[in-house]
Amino acid sequence: MTDTKELKLYRKRLIPAECILLKDDVIVKQTEDLIVTTWKTLNPKTSFTHGCSCYFLREGLKLSKFYRADDSLLYWYCDIVDYSYDPAEQSLTSTDLLADVIVYPDGRCKVVDLDELADALDKGLIDTEQLTRSLRQLNALLVLIYRDKFDHLQAELDGLGL
Repeated sequence: MTDTKELKLYRKRLIPAECILLKDDVIVKQTEDLIVTTWKTLNPKTSFTHGCSCYFLREGLKLSKFYRADDSLLYWYCDIVDYSYDPAEQSLTSTDLLADVIVYPDGRCKVVDLDELADALDKGLIDTEQLTRSLRQLNALLVLIYRDKFDHLQAELDGLGL
């Protein structure tokens, strides 16, 4: 991945099936290991309006901060993902592997969407290799959180004042 001005970002979901060009996301930092973006919600929400995300390219993780309209932090949202880069199109697709973790400002965390992960396997939307990768990446994230090291991930966004 080279020039941030040319890189196109896509978000691919398995449930519901969709692949969306994130045309309004702004890339504020890009290295070989990560991409940081700011964004506004694609569809209006009452609980949050904007945020920022850090794509950890080697870890299979997308960490996002969701903000309310008054700029207060609602929560951190951790997507377990697969990344695929297309050099011909200069695009990066983040495929949601369905298992997610929400971390609230008070430190509580909640694992969500594991039922969707099982549904995706049952419906043939993912294979056992993707299921295994998703569970291993989820475990690695939870170990980090439980060992009180989540701040290492947060530092990428906080360090940029996001």
